[in-house]
Amino acid sequence: MLRSQQRFSLSAGLLVWLVGIALYVTGTLMAQETDTRRAIVLEVEGVIGPASNDFIVRGIEQAEESGAVLVILRMNTPGGLDTSMRDIIQKILASRVPVVSYVAPPGSRAASAGTYIMYASHIAAMAPATNLGSATPVTMSPGGIGRDPEPPGRRDDEEKAKSEESTEKESDETEAEDKPPELDTAMERKVVNDAVAYIKGLARLRKRDEKWAEDAVRSAVNLTAEDALQRNVIDIVAKDLDGLMEQLDGRTVELQSGEVTLNTKDLKLETIEPDWRTKLLAIITNPNVAYILMLLGVYGLFFELSNPGSIFPGVVGAICLLLALYSFQVLPVNYAGVALILLGIAFMVGELFMPSFGVLGIGGTIAFVVGSLILMETEVEAFQLSMTLIVTVTIITVLFVFTLIAMAVRQRKKPVVSGREQMIGDIGEATSDFAGIGNIHIHGELWSARSDQPVRKGQHVKVRELDGLILVVEPLEG
Repeated sequence: MLRSQQRFSLSAGLLVWLVGIALYVTGTLMAQETDTRRAIVLEVEGVIGPASNDFIVRGIEQAEESGAVLVILRMNTPGGLDTSMRDIIQKILASRVPVVSYVAPPGSRAASAGTYIMYASHIAAMAPATNLGSATPVTMSPGGIGRDPEPPGRRDDEEKAKSEESTEKESDETEAEDKPPELDTAMERKVVNDAVAYIKGLARLRKRDEKWAEDAVRSAVNLTAEDALQRNVIDIVAKDLDGLMEQLDGRTVELQSGEVTLNTKDLKLETIEPDWRTKLLAIITNPNVAYILMLLGVYGLFFELSNPGSIFPGVVGAICLLLALYSFQVLPVNYAGVALILLGIAFMVGELFMPSFGVLGIGGTIAFVVGSLILMETEVEAFQLSMTLIVTVTIITVLFVFTLIAMAVRQRKKPVVSGREQMIGDIGEATSDFAGIGNIHIHGELWSARSDQPVRKGQHVKVRELDGLILVVEPLEG
Protein backbone atom coordinates (compact mmCIF):
# COMPACT_ATOMS: atom_id res chain seq x y z
CA MET A 1 0.00 0.00 0.00
CA LEU A 2 2.77 2.41 0.90
CA ARG A 3 4.65 1.55 -2.26
CA SER A 4 1.53 2.28 -4.34
CA GLN A 5 1.13 5.69 -2.69
CA GLN A 6 4.78 6.51 -3.44
CA ARG A 7 4.32 5.53 -7.07
CA PHE A 8 1.18 7.69 -7.28
CA SER A 9 3.00 10.67 -5.73
CA LEU A 10 5.92 10.22 -8.15
CA SER A 11 3.58 10.01 -11.12
CA ALA A 12 1.64 13.09 -9.99
CA GLY A 13 4.85 15.07 -9.52
CA LEU A 14 6.09 14.01 -12.94
CA LEU A 15 2.77 15.04 -14.49
CA VAL A 16 2.90 18.45 -12.81
CA TRP A 17 6.45 18.90 -13.98
CA LEU A 18 5.54 18.04 -17.60
CA VAL A 19 2.52 20.35 -17.49
CA GLY A 20 4.75 23.16 -16.21
CA ILE A 21 7.24 22.60 -19.04
CA ALA A 22 4.41 22.55 -21.58
CA LEU A 23 3.02 25.84 -20.23
CA TYR A 24 6.46 27.43 -20.29
CA VAL A 25 7.11 26.33 -23.88
CA THR A 26 3.65 27.50 -24.95
CA GLY A 27 4.16 30.86 -23.29
CA THR A 28 7.57 31.23 -24.91
CA LEU A 29 6.20 30.42 -28.33
CA MET A 30 3.31 32.82 -27.85
CA ALA A 31 5.75 35.51 -26.74
CA GLN A 32 7.92 34.85 -29.78
CA GLU A 33 4.86 34.98 -32.00
CA THR A 34 3.94 38.30 -30.43
CA ASP A 35 7.49 39.58 -30.95
CA THR A 36 7.43 38.67 -34.66
CA ARG A 37 4.35 40.82 -35.19
CA ARG A 38 6.40 43.75 -36.30
CA ALA A 39 7.32 45.74 -39.38
CA ILE A 40 10.86 46.73 -40.29
CA VAL A 41 11.25 50.38 -41.34
CA LEU A 42 14.37 51.12 -43.41
CA GLU A 43 15.37 54.77 -43.73
CA VAL A 44 16.59 55.40 -47.30
CA GLU A 45 17.93 58.93 -47.51
CA GLY A 46 19.98 60.41 -50.35
CA VAL A 47 21.45 58.94 -53.50
CA ILE A 48 20.82 55.30 -54.40
CA GLY A 49 24.30 53.80 -54.52
CA PRO A 50 26.35 50.87 -53.25
CA ALA A 51 25.83 51.85 -49.60
CA SER A 52 22.03 52.13 -49.81
CA ASN A 53 21.96 48.97 -51.93
CA ASP A 54 23.79 47.01 -49.23
CA PHE A 55 21.61 48.54 -46.50
CA ILE A 56 18.29 47.69 -48.18
CA VAL A 57 19.31 44.19 -49.24
CA ARG A 58 20.57 43.32 -45.75
CA GLY A 59 17.46 44.90 -44.19
CA ILE A 60 15.11 42.72 -46.26
CA GLU A 61 17.18 39.64 -45.47
CA GLN A 62 17.05 40.50 -41.76
CA ALA A 63 13.26 40.87 -41.97
CA GLU A 64 12.95 37.47 -43.65
CA GLU A 65 15.16 35.75 -41.07
CA SER A 66 13.51 37.37 -38.04
CA GLY A 67 9.97 36.64 -39.20
CA ALA A 68 8.84 40.25 -39.67
CA VAL A 69 5.55 40.59 -41.53
CA LEU A 70 6.35 43.76 -43.44
CA VAL A 71 9.24 45.90 -44.71
CA ILE A 72 8.74 49.63 -45.24
CA LEU A 73 11.25 51.62 -47.29
CA ARG A 74 10.80 55.23 -46.18
CA MET A 75 12.47 57.04 -49.08
CA ASN A 76 13.70 60.47 -49.99
CA THR A 77 16.02 60.13 -52.96
CA PRO A 78 16.99 62.11 -56.07
CA GLY A 79 17.94 58.87 -57.85
CA GLY A 80 21.24 57.11 -58.26
CA LEU A 81 23.14 54.35 -60.03
CA ASP A 82 21.35 51.94 -62.34
CA THR A 83 23.30 48.93 -61.06
CA SER A 84 22.42 49.58 -57.42
CA MET A 85 18.77 50.25 -58.32
CA ARG A 86 18.46 46.96 -60.19
CA ASP A 87 20.01 45.01 -57.30
CA ILE A 88 17.45 46.52 -54.92
CA ILE A 89 14.56 45.76 -57.29
CA GLN A 90 15.70 42.16 -57.73
CA LYS A 91 15.73 41.76 -53.95
CA ILE A 92 12.24 43.28 -53.64
CA LEU A 93 10.83 41.00 -56.35
CA ALA A 94 12.32 37.91 -54.69
CA SER A 95 11.41 38.96 -51.13
CA ARG A 96 9.38 36.56 -48.99
CA VAL A 97 8.13 39.58 -47.02
CA PRO A 98 5.85 42.27 -48.52
CA VAL A 99 7.79 45.47 -49.26
CA VAL A 100 6.13 48.89 -49.03
CA SER A 101 7.88 51.93 -50.54
CA TYR A 102 6.78 55.07 -48.73
CA VAL A 103 7.95 58.50 -49.90
CA ALA A 104 8.05 60.57 -46.71
CA PRO A 105 8.15 62.93 -44.88
CA PRO A 106 6.30 65.71 -46.75
CA GLY A 107 8.66 67.49 -49.11
CA SER A 108 10.49 64.30 -50.07
CA ARG A 109 10.76 62.78 -53.53
CA ALA A 110 11.35 59.49 -55.29
CA ALA A 111 12.97 60.67 -58.50
CA SER A 112 14.74 58.63 -61.15
CA ALA A 113 15.84 55.34 -59.52
CA GLY A 114 13.32 55.94 -56.72
CA THR A 115 10.47 55.78 -59.25
CA TYR A 116 11.58 52.36 -60.46
CA ILE A 117 11.77 51.10 -56.87
CA MET A 118 8.25 52.45 -56.23
CA TYR A 119 6.93 50.53 -59.23
CA ALA A 120 8.68 47.34 -58.11
CA SER A 121 7.35 47.42 -54.54
CA HIS A 122 4.30 45.41 -53.53
CA ILE A 123 2.69 48.57 -52.16
CA ALA A 124 3.59 52.11 -53.24
CA ALA A 125 2.69 54.94 -50.87
CA MET A 126 3.45 58.64 -50.63
CA ALA A 127 2.96 61.39 -48.09
CA PRO A 128 1.26 64.64 -49.13
CA ALA A 129 3.51 67.27 -50.75
CA THR A 130 5.84 64.65 -52.22
CA ASN A 131 6.53 63.74 -55.83
CA LEU A 132 8.00 61.05 -58.06
CA GLY A 133 9.13 60.83 -61.68
CA SER A 134 12.03 62.12 -63.81
CA ALA A 135 13.02 58.54 -64.56
CA THR A 136 14.95 59.25 -67.76
CA PRO A 137 18.31 57.46 -67.59
CA VAL A 138 21.32 59.69 -68.16
CA THR A 139 23.85 58.69 -70.79
CA MET A 140 26.88 57.00 -69.29
CA SER A 141 29.20 57.93 -72.15
CA PRO A 142 30.20 61.34 -73.46
CA GLY A 143 28.10 62.79 -76.23
CA GLY A 144 28.97 61.50 -79.64
CA ILE A 145 29.52 57.85 -78.75
CA GLY A 146 27.06 55.76 -80.68
CA ARG A 147 25.90 58.74 -82.76
CA ASP A 148 24.41 57.97 -86.15
CA PRO A 149 26.48 59.19 -89.06
CA GLU A 150 25.10 62.32 -90.66
CA PRO A 151 24.36 61.78 -94.36
CA PRO A 152 25.62 64.32 -96.92
CA GLY A 153 23.33 67.26 -97.40
CA ARG A 154 21.37 66.57 -94.24
CA ARG A 155 22.19 69.92 -92.70
CA ASP A 156 21.06 71.78 -95.83
CA ASP A 157 17.83 69.79 -95.93
CA GLU A 158 17.16 70.61 -92.28
CA GLU A 159 17.69 74.32 -92.85
CA LYS A 160 15.38 74.25 -95.86
CA ALA A 161 12.71 72.38 -93.92
CA LYS A 162 12.93 74.91 -91.11
CA SER A 163 12.40 77.80 -93.47
CA GLU A 164 9.43 76.09 -95.11
CA GLU A 165 7.78 75.28 -91.80
CA SER A 166 8.31 78.66 -90.15
CA THR A 167 4.72 79.69 -90.89
CA GLU A 168 3.37 76.59 -89.11
CA LYS A 169 5.55 76.98 -86.01
CA GLU A 170 2.83 77.98 -83.59
CA SER A 171 0.59 75.01 -84.35
CA ASP A 172 3.50 72.59 -84.33
CA GLU A 173 4.63 73.76 -80.87
CA THR A 174 1.30 72.72 -79.37
CA GLU A 175 1.57 69.25 -80.85
CA ALA A 176 5.23 68.90 -79.88
CA GLU A 177 4.44 69.37 -76.21
CA ASP A 178 2.68 66.00 -76.17
CA LYS A 179 5.53 64.19 -77.91
CA PRO A 180 8.61 62.86 -76.15
CA PRO A 181 11.90 64.46 -77.20
CA GLU A 182 13.62 62.79 -80.12
CA LEU A 183 16.79 60.86 -79.35
CA ASP A 184 19.76 61.76 -81.51
CA THR A 185 22.09 58.83 -80.95
CA ALA A 186 21.82 55.08 -81.12
CA MET A 187 23.23 54.90 -77.61
CA GLU A 188 20.52 57.16 -76.20
CA ARG A 189 17.78 55.16 -77.93
CA LYS A 190 19.25 51.93 -76.64
CA VAL A 191 19.45 53.12 -73.03
CA VAL A 192 16.01 54.78 -72.99
CA ASN A 193 14.22 51.89 -74.69
CA ASP A 194 15.79 49.44 -72.26
CA ALA A 195 14.61 51.57 -69.33
CA VAL A 196 11.09 51.86 -70.79
CA ALA A 197 10.78 48.11 -71.18
CA TYR A 198 12.07 47.59 -67.65
CA ILE A 199 9.67 49.96 -65.92
CA LYS A 200 6.70 48.83 -68.05
CA GLY A 201 7.42 45.26 -66.99
CA LEU A 202 7.34 46.35 -63.34
CA ALA A 203 4.12 48.30 -63.94
CA ARG A 204 2.46 45.29 -65.56
CA LEU A 205 3.57 43.05 -62.69
CA ARG A 206 2.08 45.39 -60.05
CA LYS A 207 -0.93 46.40 -62.23
CA ARG A 208 0.00 50.08 -62.28
CA ASP A 209 -0.18 52.74 -64.98
CA GLU A 210 2.14 51.68 -67.82
CA LYS A 211 1.55 54.78 -69.95
CA TRP A 212 2.70 57.19 -67.27
CA ALA A 213 5.68 54.94 -66.48
CA GLU A 214 6.79 55.23 -70.10
CA ASP A 215 6.28 59.01 -70.07
CA ALA A 216 8.37 59.26 -66.88
CA VAL A 217 11.26 57.64 -68.75
CA ARG A 218 10.90 59.26 -72.17
CA SER A 219 9.76 62.74 -71.12
CA ALA A 220 10.96 62.92 -67.48
CA VAL A 221 7.44 63.86 -66.27
CA ASN A 222 6.58 64.10 -62.56
CA LEU A 223 3.50 63.57 -60.42
CA THR A 224 2.42 64.76 -57.00
CA ALA A 225 1.15 62.27 -54.46
CA GLU A 226 -2.53 63.02 -55.13
CA ASP A 227 -2.10 62.88 -58.92
CA ALA A 228 -0.11 59.65 -58.65
CA LEU A 229 -2.94 58.07 -56.64
CA GLN A 230 -5.49 59.19 -59.22
CA ARG A 231 -3.37 57.84 -62.10
CA ASN A 232 -2.97 54.45 -60.39
CA VAL A 233 0.76 54.97 -60.08
CA ILE A 234 0.69 54.47 -56.30
CA ASP A 235 -1.74 52.74 -53.94
CA ILE A 236 -1.87 54.94 -50.85
CA VAL A 237 -1.48 58.54 -49.75
CA ALA A 238 -0.77 58.70 -46.02
CA LYS A 239 0.54 61.61 -43.98
CA ASP A 240 2.46 59.41 -41.50
CA LEU A 241 3.29 55.82 -40.63
CA ASP A 242 0.22 55.40 -38.43
CA GLY A 243 -2.01 56.41 -41.31
CA LEU A 244 -0.07 54.09 -43.60
CA MET A 245 -0.57 51.14 -41.23
CA GLU A 246 -4.28 51.84 -41.05
CA GLN A 247 -4.68 51.85 -44.82
CA LEU A 248 -2.48 48.78 -45.33
CA ASP A 249 -4.64 46.60 -43.11
CA GLY A 250 -6.61 44.06 -45.12
CA ARG A 251 -4.87 44.66 -48.44
CA THR A 252 -3.76 41.67 -50.49
CA VAL A 253 -0.33 41.54 -52.14
CA GLU A 254 1.19 39.03 -54.52
CA LEU A 255 4.44 37.38 -53.44
CA GLN A 256 6.30 34.68 -55.33
CA SER A 257 4.92 32.20 -52.82
CA GLY A 258 1.35 33.36 -53.41
CA GLU A 259 -1.13 35.95 -52.18
CA VAL A 260 -0.76 37.41 -48.69
CA THR A 261 -3.36 39.48 -46.85
CA LEU A 262 -1.80 42.15 -44.67
CA ASN A 263 -2.81 42.38 -41.03
CA THR A 264 -1.26 45.58 -39.70
CA LYS A 265 -3.38 46.07 -36.58
CA ASP A 266 -1.22 46.44 -33.45
CA LEU A 267 1.86 45.96 -35.61
CA LYS A 268 5.05 47.06 -33.91
CA LEU A 269 7.27 49.34 -36.00
CA GLU A 270 11.02 48.76 -35.69
CA THR A 271 13.11 51.42 -37.41
CA ILE A 272 16.55 50.33 -38.61
CA GLU A 273 19.00 53.13 -39.32
CA PRO A 274 22.23 52.70 -41.28
CA ASP A 275 24.90 51.03 -39.13
CA TRP A 276 28.64 51.67 -39.10
CA ARG A 277 29.17 49.30 -42.02
CA THR A 278 26.73 51.20 -44.21
CA LYS A 279 28.17 54.55 -43.14
CA LEU A 280 31.73 53.36 -43.84
CA LEU A 281 30.64 52.01 -47.22
CA ALA A 282 28.96 55.32 -48.01
CA ILE A 283 32.23 57.14 -47.22
CA ILE A 284 34.64 54.95 -49.19
CA THR A 285 32.28 54.68 -52.18
CA ASN A 286 32.19 58.44 -52.50
CA PRO A 287 34.05 58.98 -55.79
CA ASN A 288 36.15 61.81 -54.36
CA VAL A 289 37.19 59.67 -51.37
CA ALA A 290 37.93 56.67 -53.62
CA TYR A 291 40.04 58.93 -55.86
CA ILE A 292 42.09 60.20 -52.90
CA LEU A 293 42.49 56.65 -51.52
CA MET A 294 43.87 55.47 -54.85
CA LEU A 295 46.42 58.30 -54.99
CA LEU A 296 47.46 57.76 -51.36
CA GLY A 297 47.89 54.06 -52.08
CA VAL A 298 50.08 54.68 -55.13
CA TYR A 299 52.19 57.33 -53.40
CA GLY A 300 52.58 55.20 -50.27
CA LEU A 301 53.83 52.20 -52.22
CA PHE A 302 56.14 54.44 -54.27
CA PHE A 303 57.79 55.85 -51.13
CA GLU A 304 58.09 52.38 -49.62
CA LEU A 305 59.79 51.03 -52.74
CA SER A 306 62.05 54.10 -52.91
CA ASN A 307 62.99 53.80 -49.22
CA PRO A 308 62.80 50.11 -48.26
CA GLY A 309 62.23 49.59 -44.57
CA SER A 310 60.13 52.70 -43.98
CA ILE A 311 57.16 50.35 -43.32
CA PHE A 312 54.63 53.07 -42.44
CA PRO A 313 54.16 54.45 -46.00
CA GLY A 314 53.90 50.91 -47.36
CA VAL A 315 51.29 49.80 -44.81
CA VAL A 316 49.15 52.91 -45.25
CA GLY A 317 49.52 52.77 -49.03
CA ALA A 318 48.51 49.11 -49.24
CA ILE A 319 45.41 49.66 -47.07
CA CYS A 320 44.35 52.75 -49.04
CA LEU A 321 44.89 51.00 -52.37
CA LEU A 322 42.79 47.98 -51.34
CA LEU A 323 39.97 50.25 -50.14
CA ALA A 324 40.14 52.15 -53.42
CA LEU A 325 39.95 48.92 -55.43
CA TYR A 326 36.90 47.85 -53.45
CA SER A 327 35.27 51.22 -54.12
CA PHE A 328 36.03 50.96 -57.83
CA GLN A 329 34.40 47.53 -57.87
CA VAL A 330 31.00 48.99 -56.94
CA LEU A 331 31.34 52.38 -58.68
CA PRO A 332 30.86 53.08 -62.40
CA VAL A 333 34.60 53.40 -63.01
CA ASN A 334 36.21 53.83 -66.40
CA TYR A 335 39.38 51.76 -66.10
CA ALA A 336 40.95 53.64 -68.99
CA GLY A 337 40.86 56.63 -66.63
CA VAL A 338 42.59 54.58 -63.92
CA ALA A 339 45.27 53.51 -66.39
CA LEU A 340 45.84 57.11 -67.52
CA ILE A 341 46.18 58.31 -63.91
CA LEU A 342 48.75 55.62 -63.11
CA LEU A 343 50.58 56.31 -66.38
CA GLY A 344 50.65 60.02 -65.58
CA ILE A 345 52.12 59.38 -62.13
CA ALA A 346 54.69 57.00 -63.64
CA PHE A 347 55.75 59.62 -66.20
CA MET A 348 56.07 62.35 -63.58
CA VAL A 349 58.10 60.07 -61.31
CA GLY A 350 60.21 59.01 -64.30
CA GLU A 351 61.18 62.65 -64.76
CA LEU A 352 63.08 62.36 -61.45
CA PHE A 353 65.28 59.50 -62.60
CA MET A 354 65.53 60.21 -66.32
CA PRO A 355 65.44 63.96 -66.96
CA SER A 356 63.78 64.62 -70.32
CA PHE A 357 63.69 68.42 -70.19
CA GLY A 358 60.06 68.31 -69.05
CA VAL A 359 58.67 65.96 -71.73
CA LEU A 360 57.84 63.17 -69.27
CA GLY A 361 56.62 65.63 -66.65
CA ILE A 362 54.30 67.53 -68.98
CA GLY A 363 53.04 64.33 -70.62
CA GLY A 364 52.42 62.80 -67.21
CA THR A 365 50.47 65.85 -66.09
CA ILE A 366 48.25 65.72 -69.18
CA ALA A 367 47.62 61.99 -68.74
CA PHE A 368 46.85 62.51 -65.05
CA VAL A 369 44.28 65.26 -65.72
CA VAL A 370 42.57 63.42 -68.60
CA GLY A 371 42.39 60.20 -66.57
CA SER A 372 40.85 62.05 -63.63
CA LEU A 373 38.23 63.67 -65.87
CA ILE A 374 37.06 60.39 -67.41
CA LEU A 375 37.46 58.25 -64.28
CA MET A 376 33.73 58.13 -63.42
CA GLU A 377 31.61 57.26 -66.46
CA THR A 378 28.29 58.56 -65.21
CA GLU A 379 26.43 61.86 -65.33
CA VAL A 380 24.85 61.36 -61.90
CA GLU A 381 26.12 64.42 -60.09
CA ALA A 382 26.61 62.65 -56.76
CA PHE A 383 29.00 60.16 -58.39
CA GLN A 384 31.14 62.61 -60.33
CA LEU A 385 34.57 63.79 -59.29
CA SER A 386 34.83 67.33 -58.06
CA MET A 387 36.67 69.57 -60.53
CA THR A 388 38.09 71.49 -57.59
CA LEU A 389 39.54 68.26 -56.21
CA ILE A 390 41.02 67.27 -59.57
CA VAL A 391 42.67 70.67 -60.04
CA THR A 392 43.94 70.76 -56.46
CA VAL A 393 45.40 67.23 -56.54
CA THR A 394 46.99 67.86 -59.95
CA ILE A 395 48.65 71.09 -58.80
CA ILE A 396 49.91 69.46 -55.58
CA THR A 397 51.26 66.44 -57.48
CA VAL A 398 52.98 68.55 -60.13
CA LEU A 399 54.50 70.90 -57.56
CA PHE A 400 55.68 67.96 -55.47
CA VAL A 401 57.29 66.15 -58.40
CA PHE A 402 58.97 69.24 -59.85
CA THR A 403 60.15 70.27 -56.38
CA LEU A 404 61.89 66.92 -56.09
CA ILE A 405 63.39 67.45 -59.55
CA ALA A 406 64.72 70.89 -58.54
CA MET A 407 66.17 69.45 -55.32
CA ALA A 408 67.87 66.68 -57.28
CA VAL A 409 69.39 69.17 -59.73
CA ARG A 410 70.69 71.37 -56.90
CA GLN A 411 72.07 68.32 -55.14
CA ARG A 412 74.08 67.33 -58.23
CA LYS A 413 75.78 70.74 -58.25
CA LYS A 414 76.89 70.51 -54.62
CA PRO A 415 80.38 69.19 -53.80
CA VAL A 416 80.74 65.66 -52.53
CA VAL A 417 80.61 65.56 -48.73
CA SER A 418 81.45 61.92 -48.02
CA GLY A 419 84.06 59.40 -49.06
CA ARG A 420 87.52 60.09 -50.53
CA GLU A 421 86.06 62.28 -53.25
CA GLN A 422 85.16 64.94 -50.70
CA MET A 423 88.90 65.87 -50.38
CA ILE A 424 89.04 67.18 -53.97
CA GLY A 425 89.40 70.95 -53.62
CA ASP A 426 90.28 70.80 -49.91
CA ILE A 427 93.37 72.41 -48.42
CA GLY A 428 96.15 70.48 -46.66
CA GLU A 429 99.53 71.31 -45.11
CA ALA A 430 102.91 69.79 -46.13
CA THR A 431 104.71 68.03 -43.26
CA SER A 432 108.13 68.20 -45.01
CA ASP A 433 109.87 69.58 -48.04
CA PHE A 434 109.37 67.46 -51.15
CA ALA A 435 109.41 67.64 -54.92
CA GLY A 436 107.46 64.69 -56.25
CA ILE A 437 106.22 62.38 -53.50
CA GLY A 438 105.77 63.55 -49.93
CA ASN A 439 103.33 63.73 -47.05
CA ILE A 440 100.61 66.24 -46.18
CA HIS A 441 98.30 66.67 -43.22
CA ILE A 442 94.62 66.95 -44.19
CA HIS A 443 91.34 66.24 -42.33
CA GLY A 444 93.39 65.27 -39.27
CA GLU A 445 95.07 62.47 -41.27
CA LEU A 446 98.48 61.95 -42.85
CA TRP A 447 98.27 61.29 -46.61
CA SER A 448 100.83 60.61 -49.31
CA ALA A 449 100.83 63.39 -51.88
CA ARG A 450 102.41 64.07 -55.25
CA SER A 451 103.23 67.46 -56.67
CA ASP A 452 104.81 68.55 -59.94
CA GLN A 453 106.21 71.63 -58.18
CA PRO A 454 108.50 71.89 -55.14
CA VAL A 455 106.66 72.08 -51.84
CA ARG A 456 108.07 73.53 -48.62
CA LYS A 457 107.34 72.30 -45.13
CA GLY A 458 104.27 74.02 -43.67
CA GLN A 459 103.13 75.26 -47.07
CA HIS A 460 99.42 74.91 -47.90
CA VAL A 461 98.51 72.71 -50.84
CA LYS A 462 95.22 72.13 -52.70
CA VAL A 463 94.02 68.67 -53.68
CA ARG A 464 93.32 68.50 -57.44
CA GLU A 465 92.56 64.80 -57.91
CA LEU A 466 93.05 61.30 -56.54
CA ASP A 467 95.48 58.70 -57.87
CA GLY A 468 94.65 55.59 -55.91
CA LEU A 469 95.76 56.35 -52.35
CA ILE A 470 97.94 59.28 -53.42
CA LEU A 471 96.63 62.81 -53.50
CA VAL A 472 97.67 64.94 -56.48
CA VAL A 473 98.21 68.45 -55.10
CA GLU A 474 99.41 71.86 -56.13
CA PRO A 475 101.15 74.31 -53.80
CA LEU A 476 99.42 77.54 -52.84
CA GLU A 477 101.43 80.74 -52.72
CA GLY A 478 101.43 82.72 -49.51
